[in-house]
Amino acid sequence: MKRIYTRTGDKGMTGIHGGERVFKDDIRIEANGCIDELNAVIGIVRSFLPQEHEWQSLLFSIQKNMMAVMSHVATPSTIREGNPNILPDDLCSFCEEAMDTLMEQMEDNSSFILPGGTPVSAQLQFARTVARRAERRLWTLHKQDPLPEIILRFINRLSDLFFVMARYEMQQQNWTEEKWQSFAYKRKKKE
Repeated sequence: MKRIYTRTGDKGMTGIHGGERVFKDDIRIEANGCIDELNAVIGIVRSFLPQEHEWQSLLFSIQKNMMAVMSHVATPSTIREGNPNILPDDLCSFCEEAMDTLMEQMEDNSSFILPGGTPVSAQLQFARTVARRAERRLWTLHKQDPLPEIILRFINRLSDLFFVMARYEMQQQNWTEEKWQSFAYKRKKKE
């Protein structure tokens, strides 16, 4: 690539997979923008971790899978079969297994907690919120042009995974979680 700028987007339009041009505020572009932002936040998390940290390979795999997800989001359903990027069947189970492994080593959580703590925990909480926004935008797109359901489930699992990772990081660093209030269903049992 000799230059990064093309000037083709200067009028508020951008290209999607298949050659169609859409407005830059199209829901497909908005959804992909949220996923792209999430991928960048994961990159920030990785930058805080030593290269040999156990989460580096997990987060790297997630980032690579997110690139494939973005290519499918950028592709209208009518031509998606021609997309060469493969969505692994184990996207969700991959996240669930990682969560289960971490949860086995953690204390039970009975309260809503405030985001923050260590820099890694705070960034993971931020990743969680960006994943939730991406999920909302994906559902809006899904109502207009159906997406593979594995994508919707994957982004949902990512938000859960980042929450668990943030809590795990807090416990590993011996930081006390700042609690807001206990879960309502647990308060009712005590009464």
